[in-house]
This record gives sequence, structure tokens and C-alpha cells, in this order.
Amino acid sequence: MNKIFISFLCFFTFTAIHAQIHELGVFLGGSNYIGDVGNTAYIDPNEPAFGVLYKWNKSPRHAYRISYTQSQISSDDLESKEPGRNLRGYSFVNNIKELSAGLEFNFFDFNLHDYKNKTTPYIYSGISYVLYDGKYVASNAIQTSGTSSTIAIPMTLGVKSNIAEYFIIAIEAGARYTFTDNIDGSNPKNGSLPKFGNINNNDWYVFSGVTLTYTFGEKPCYCRE
Repeated sequence: MNKIFISFLCFFTFTAIHAQIHELGVFLGGSNYIGDVGNTAYIDPNEPAFGVLYKWNKSPRHAYRISYTQSQISSDDLESKEPGRNLRGYSFVNNIKELSAGLEFNFFDFNLHDYKNKTTPYIYSGISYVLYDGKYVASNAIQTSGTSSTIAIPMTLGVKSNIAEYFIIAIEAGARYTFTDNIDGSNPKNGSLPKFGNINNNDWYVFSGVTLTYTFGEKPCYCRE
């Protein structure tokens, strides 16, 4: 009985290993910030962003995804449509470095065993670890002090299509809800430093752009004919 169980375990492990396909690629696009300084548009990239990503496709409908993305983000009150922000005149630049992991879900089957052209919208979410510059206000300007970190929740919507046998291109926009309100210096941890804006709402940032991935590994056969 033990030999039979071990044989079945080895068989299913071997099948699982050979029923996957991997993707490795790059992200190129832009970033924008949503918070207490500057423009409040949700998707309005004003700084370049780039990154790398890896996907492990488990079925035609979902894949595990890991990515690293970095960008400089900036915002200026003078570009806001709110008169109060225009008068205040704050601006800042921050550096975002994000490591993210989660699940990508396809709305339609995206079976990479089939070489025919296919397109599907998809969503991605998970959890991100973010490094950024600490900020605070002094002398009526936003200053930088050391490096801080936070957790963020990515919420990404995109559309992808295979453009060749081994290449997949996608267009996506992903908002990140962060667990900090100090990317812009509005709510520093040091209670003696000044605060401004709505200190009850955390900061957001958005990465939008294009991904290009190369597929490799065993071509999966998700069903037996």
C-alpha cells in the first residue's frame, strides 16, 4: 500500500511539474501619486517607471505573479485644480521601490498550450512591500529624511495577448493602496512635526504601462483529450 501511495504521489508531482509554463519579462510605463499634494487624477503618469516580473501559470485562468518595480514619483500643488493647494504651493519627489507577489486571474481562458492568437482582460492583486523616502515639512517645504517602508495592496486591471509563439504583451494600470500617509510628508511619525491635508486617508500611487513577457518551460496541457 505504501508503495502504491508513493507511486501515485510521484506521478502527480511529476505531472504538476510538467504541466506548468513560466513567463519572465519587463514592465515599462509611468507612475503617478494620489494624496494630499498636487493633482488628484487617478491615472495621470508623470514619471517613468520600470520593472521585472515572473509568472507561473497554474491554469488557463490563473497564475502566480512576482514583480519588482521602481519609479520616482512627484507631485506639485501648482498643478492641482484645487485653489487651496495652489495657494499652499507644496511639491515633493519620492523614490518608490516595490516588491509584489500575488495572483493574476484571467476573465477568459488563456491556454498557452494553444498557439492561436488569444486575448483576455485580467485582474491582479496580492501584497507589496514598499521602500520610500521619509518626508516632513520644514521651512514651508517638504524635506527628505532617511528611508521608510510600508505594505501596500495592488489592484491591477489589464488586457493581454500573445503576439508570437513565445511572447505575450499586456497593457495594464495598477493602483496601490498604501498603509502610510507620509509618502508626501503630510503625516510624519514624529508628533512634533507639522501635519497637513487629510490625515485620515492613506496615500495611493499608480503604475500604468506595458509588460512584455517571454514564455518558457514545458507547455501545459490543462485537459486530456
